[in-house]
Amino acid sequence: MSTYEKLHFKIVSFVHDTLYGIFVNPYKLLDAAGLKPGRKVLEVGCGPGFFTIPAAKIVGAEGVVYALDVNPFAVEAVRRKVEKEGLDNVKILFADAARTGLPDESVDLAFLFGVIHALEDVDAVMREMHRVLKANGILSVQKSWWSEKHLIDVVTRSKLFSFIERKNRIFKFNKV
Repeated sequence: MSTYEKLHFKIVSFVHDTLYGIFVNPYKLLDAAGLKPGRKVLEVGCGPGFFTIPAAKIVGAEGVVYALDVNPFAVEAVRRKVEKEGLDNVKILFADAARTGLPDESVDLAFLFGVIHALEDVDAVMREMHRVLKANGILSVQKSWWSEKHLIDVVTRSKLFSFIERKNRIFKFNKV
């Protein structure tokens, strides 16, 4: 990672750890996404862990949160937060979202909050989400810079997912 990438991550972390929390309630968004106790959940692009800790608390001891990021600084930041909180239901993955390394049909719900617009190959990520989600699994995507129509079109164009509903800024899709 370059100095620029490290600095960029530090800025993103600062914003998420301070300012973002003033305007965004992670529990509300995770509820809208469909997180429930006992679920196995994949968080794509965990960043500094703004949603990771609340997600782990929601799924509880019977659930698992796979916190995935391609940035080693993000992975390390989340690892420190998880250790500080004493959580043992978070599995941190340093991987590309198009190649998670998770087994087929091993996840109940995957969520992409604040990342879909930044993915290099959205279609490859959608194929991977389809592969790792269980039958009738849910993919939840936070509204990004894209229009609602474009977001829905991008996720459903491969016919791997069908649009279910929009709750606030969260769009839910069923695995087909």
